[in-house]
Amino acid sequence: MNIDSKYIRNQFPILEQLVNGKPLVYLDNAATSQKPLSVLDAEEVYYKTINSNVHRGIHTLSQLATVEMEESRKSVQLFINAKKDYEILFTKGTTEGINLVASGIEPLVHEGDEIIISNLEHHSNIVPWQLLAERKGLVLKVIPIDDNGELILSEYDKLLTEKTKIVAVNHISNALGVVNPVEQIITKAHAVGAYVLIDGAQAVPHKEIDVQALDADFYVFSSHKIYGPTGVGILYGKEKLLDAMNPYQGGGEMIKEVSFEKTTYADLPFKFEAGTPNIAGNIALKKAIEFMLNVGLDTIGKHENNILNYATERLNELNNITIYAQHAQHRSGAISFNLNIDNIHSSDVGFILDKQGIAVRTGHHCAQPVMKRLGITGTIRASFAVYTSKEDIDRLIEGLKLAQKMLE
Repeated sequence: MNIDSKYIRNQFPILEQLVNGKPLVYLDNAATSQKPLSVLDAEEVYYKTINSNVHRGIHTLSQLATVEMEESRKSVQLFINAKKDYEILFTKGTTEGINLVASGIEPLVHEGDEIIISNLEHHSNIVPWQLLAERKGLVLKVIPIDDNGELILSEYDKLLTEKTKIVAVNHISNALGVVNPVEQIITKAHAVGAYVLIDGAQAVPHKEIDVQALDADFYVFSSHKIYGPTGVGILYGKEKLLDAMNPYQGGGEMIKEVSFEKTTYADLPFKFEAGTPNIAGNIALKKAIEFMLNVGLDTIGKHENNILNYATERLNELNNITIYAQHAQHRSGAISFNLNIDNIHSSDVGFILDKQGIAVRTGHHCAQPVMKRLGITGTIRASFAVYTSKEDIDRLIEGLKLAQKMLE
């Protein structure tokens, strides 16, 4: 099934505007995707018709809001094929989900235990583990990458020991678009008794996720990268592990009983959902999932893969350009590159593109260790969504040609 580009784009009003007098070309979807009308409308309807706190009130609006938010939780469960709806936790985003695990898992690790991450990680999947290692006296190890930006799995095998307790890697690199072999990574980690967290922030927008088939212990992602609201994230965790973990925050909603002598905690998922949640955003996430399912996850993936291939071909037509990880075995959703012009930073190119109405991301993409490994300070990243067209790529190429003329 092919994408009806006009029909899809008509659902995203932001794409109709001019930026700097030019039609908008939005190629920064790895940072955040745009929102369809169904998502925008869902937030408005909540605030106009059922605005109330959830889980606490017996009055009608509270009950209606609670039902809507819990229906959204169930939609996420089905979307990623979790076994139970209470294995789905609402968070503020991928970053909070990772921090929640890195904090809550403390009872399950001990001094001298080892954590393995990779050289491909976003800072949000590095720093929380460094903090945990410092608090508990753990050893942090890093899977290296090769010149194609791919993990060196033979080195991963060497890093795994009986002391390995946590492996945390991304499913798809936000900086390079490289797809990691997470199935192999999970299987090997489980063989030594380690728990595995997968950062799926860049994977969920582009491919179908089945957490039971993956056998991931934890899987985290953000609503705003799958056409949903900002300030909403999802942490999936296996029930037995969530039960064994400490609460991340204390407050209302997450308690069963409080006294000055002792507090007992609520059952899952509320044990980890202290305070008033982003109710409108959590509800609107369901509409984002429905949007993706209506288009078809396979259809979205094929469309974006076609765009990626087309972008790679067009970029290779340019002189003096370096495309990073273009020979990696599997890529998805994004392409990173630089114009080979002396004393020019990626942001200089990004500024010129912006004047042409073309939005890309420049810099290190919160992945400084990746850039250090490649020997660069940053890249220009174009990242794609269901509404990205070949015409968008053509505009990008023309913008880059202009940048070359201006900067050389």
